[in-house]
Amino acid sequence: MRTAILPGTYDPITCGHTSLAVRAAALFGRAVVVVMNNTEKRTLFSFDQRLELARAAFPDRTDIEVVGCEGLLADFAASCGDAVLVKGVRDARDFAYEANLAEINRRLGGVETLLLPADPAVGFISSTFVRELIKYQKPLAGYVPDGVIKRIGELQR
Repeated sequence: MRTAILPGTYDPITCGHTSLAVRAAALFGRAVVVVMNNTEKRTLFSFDQRLELARAAFPDRTDIEVVGCEGLLADFAASCGDAVLVKGVRDARDFAYEANLAEINRRLGGVETLLLPADPAVGFISSTFVRELIKYQKPLAGYVPDGVIKRIGELQR
């Protein structure tokens, strides 16, 4: 069985991300959500908190695993054996950006990337948008999974 790897910063994980993970698990039988630790990015949540939040998004899913990665994605993917990267794309700009990364990962690690169009019902949601909602203390329902909303509340206390 081929494994779908869904890498991202997930700062925080959103309903758009979870939709993609569920679709990838349905296609491949198993999906691994990989929380990346890009030290060049400023994040609202720490690496460990982002891992916690991502795990809270899939409490009852045995076909979706959440792990962290502090190295190169291509190396991680190569260590998984028969795997494919799965990335969601919302528009042409996302497609162009992700196509370039797909080529880099193919050359570095020999791993292929599948670009899936975002579900229009959640495709407009971004982590940037959710961080703004958090900053201004707006409701998160419908933008992040319920378990994530609860965990964010606990982290902010």
